[in-house]
Amino acid sequence: MTATTSIGLAEAIDPLVVALDVGSTGTRGGVYDATGRPVRGLRHKVPHAFTTRPDGTSEIDPAQVLREVADILDALDDSRLGARVRGVALDTFAASLVGVDAAGTAVTACLTYADSRSAAHAAALREELDVRAVHDRTGTMIHPSYHAPRLRWLAATAPDVARSSSWWSLGEYVYFHLLGTTAVGTSTAAWTGLLDRRTGAWDTELLEATRTSPERFSPVHDPGAPLTPATGAVARRWPTLAGAVWFPVVSDGFASNVGAGAVDATSIAAAAATSGALRVLLDAPPEKVPDGLWSYRVDAGRSLLGGALNDVGRAVTWLSETLRIDGTRGAVLLAEPSATTPLVLPYLSGERAPGWAGDARAVLTGVGAATTPDDLYRGTLEGVALTYARVADRLAPAAPRADRIVASGRVAKDLPEWLQILADVLGRPVTHVTARRSTLRGTALIALDVLAPGVARSSPETGATYEPVAGRSGYYADRGARFAALYDALVRG
Repeated sequence: MTATTSIGLAEAIDPLVVALDVGSTGTRGGVYDATGRPVRGLRHKVPHAFTTRPDGTSEIDPAQVLREVADILDALDDSRLGARVRGVALDTFAASLVGVDAAGTAVTACLTYADSRSAAHAAALREELDVRAVHDRTGTMIHPSYHAPRLRWLAATAPDVARSSSWWSLGEYVYFHLLGTTAVGTSTAAWTGLLDRRTGAWDTELLEATRTSPERFSPVHDPGAPLTPATGAVARRWPTLAGAVWFPVVSDGFASNVGAGAVDATSIAAAAATSGALRVLLDAPPEKVPDGLWSYRVDAGRSLLGGALNDVGRAVTWLSETLRIDGTRGAVLLAEPSATTPLVLPYLSGERAPGWAGDARAVLTGVGAATTPDDLYRGTLEGVALTYARVADRLAPAAPRADRIVASGRVAKDLPEWLQILADVLGRPVTHVTARRSTLRGTALIALDVLAPGVARSSPETGATYEPVAGRSGYYADRGARFAALYDALVRG
């Protein structure tokens, strides 16, 4: 089918799906038809921001997000839809953690993937457990982004809460308060770092290490097993959703790949939003997960292999808000590289893949009296691209058929010129997915695989393909080597 473009409601092919996406900078919602096309005029966004502090705090109020989701459903409850909406699907940023009491009331804030306060507990767990065995079983590292160190940290800092709580993702919390029931989607469960990537069961050793049990987590549901609202409250508040089934909450990483069209082993999705990632969707769990990368079980058969980065759009925001260097510098990104450009390790909120140094912080080198704002801007964005290359180098042997890279997200949209740097650093063509809200679209498509399996899907809109400039390979090879040496000396050392 042709590329995705928004359509009028009269053109939409049934069944329709309401998709919801809780990201780092806001909650979004929209209506999609059976081909995966967004319905014009039926979308809404509520912006938000994580609360961050110098001690590594990165959190958000789950009740605030619940209100945001409800506000979006209010805005989308258009009488013109009639009974055409047959499903509701939700994705959230990955690795969220909310402690709740027996009534489902939050007793903690929602910890985000960037919260690093449990770094010391992660280090202790790495001493206690066989790290390689944990990585092989769960596909994840022992790191503050995952639940095991967080649960140990909560047990030490809030023991009463830790003893009495159940542990939900942000999406489960939202579902419980809207539907009266909840379940954790397979991909959401995998992003906790506590799920066996081969069997789909909770990992016994990690649960024992955190002094918790499977009963304190929701049942795991594959994305193809929809839930049904337990009460009539949904139908009374949002009549257009009365006949819809609700799908288990999925992680934004899974949805992002699907929405960008990277749905098999031939395509790598480069996500570039507040955070970033390189990911490839495989039909089976990889036999071995490369060191430093992760492998998440996303349904009964498929796995997502790759690595995530904390600071992509966050680095651009830091340049703008802290250094007062604005983002209208496309010409700077397209210019020929210069050896006088500062070398930057852009770890503003810790590192995930491939080194998993949760307490890493940014390093700027080569800054002198003659360094200009353009130099700092270029150096920081080169540094971001080099963090992608560190993941790509480890991903390539495990995904040898992946000869296509598609890039999506806010940074790709706002700074398409940066994709030239990314192509030069990776030494491979990068195609810009220009379709807006590709993660939201992916969430809709995952539900439509169940609701409308026989309907041909639209393809995501794409823009330019950025080819690597051959004459720049030596410059970026040298940059990469210097980056690695600086990393080893100041982060790993």
